[in-house]
Amino acid sequence: MLTLARARELNQTMVTEEHLLIHALNVSFAMGAMAEHFGEDVEHWQAVGILHDYDYEKYPDEHLQHTEAPLLAAGVDPEDVRAIMSHGYGICTDVEPVTNLEKSLYTVDELTGIIQACARMRPRGITDLEVKSFMKKFKDRKFAAKCDRDLVLKGCEMLGMDIRDVAAICIEGMREHAAEIGLLGTEA
Repeated sequence: MLTLARARELNQTMVTEEHLLIHALNVSFAMGAMAEHFGEDVEHWQAVGILHDYDYEKYPDEHLQHTEAPLLAAGVDPEDVRAIMSHGYGICTDVEPVTNLEKSLYTVDELTGIIQACARMRPRGITDLEVKSFMKKFKDRKFAAKCDRDLVLKGCEMLGMDIRDVAAICIEGMREHAAEIGLLGTEA
């Protein structure tokens, strides 16, 4: 099973840009919270979250085309590689998310971008971000416009969950690590 330490080690061989490292952490912490929600192994889901954009920095126009073979060669479990591949479903892969791990990764990848953008606008960052405030920004498609809301909603549908519930879980998971992901706000 993929450990958090191994995922970080592998990710560091490919990812150096600060914003991509922060994004990997955001997704990792949100995935840990989703794992807890589903009664799964938190560290394992966090590890998959860390590695989800393994090839993006070096191959942004060929995202996930340089992920499967190197990760399998590095000894990453095929199920974990499949989960990573599935987050690009309908965009750059045809690997459909079927497990809760896969569906969660598919959903939180874009969702964490909107959460991060919301938190960055607040004096107290994510520390006092409520779902109600998040939903106002989520509904404004001009806010964090690059984040695909339809994909998030499709992922929530796959999970059989409401966007508010998934957002609440992810916000809480990210809030616990606010300092590490730079979301304490300007009043900190």
